[in-house]
Amino acid sequence: MGDEQERACRVIRADDSYEGKQGLTYFCGIAAETVGSKGICMHLLTIPPGGRAKAHLHESHETALFVLSGEAVTLFGDRLQHHMVTKAGDLAYIPAGIPHLPVNLSDAPTSAVIARTDPNEQESVVLLPELEALADDVIDRLKAG
Repeated sequence: MGDEQERACRVIRADDSYEGKQGLTYFCGIAAETVGSKGICMHLLTIPPGGRAKAHLHESHETALFVLSGEAVTLFGDRLQHHMVTKAGDLAYIPAGIPHLPVNLSDAPTSAVIARTDPNEQESVVLLPELEALADDVIDRLKAG
């Protein structure tokens, strides 16, 4: 059946953090690196007021999130032409391979629990620097109202 330690239930305290390729700070959570998970990654993300991720996609895994507090806008689409607003209590889904980036346009932090179908969350992150100027334009338009 496998090693007893490998099959043990585990608690992870979100005390440590790491800088993701996306340009945001994540609190360590459930991942292959922390507990040896085989099919899921889950962690906590807090985006400070005015903070945003770099344009990116997750090449081979899906993302689900639950917003704990605050509000964020997620730009998405091949040219970041679409957006969705998520608020405390909302659940959101991002399919694999969809360019996106979250941004906090509010004056309060936004926190969310994020789950992904790849236990090595950072492994299939692909940065899309060619979309950064488009992202800046869309964000400026959203700020203007």
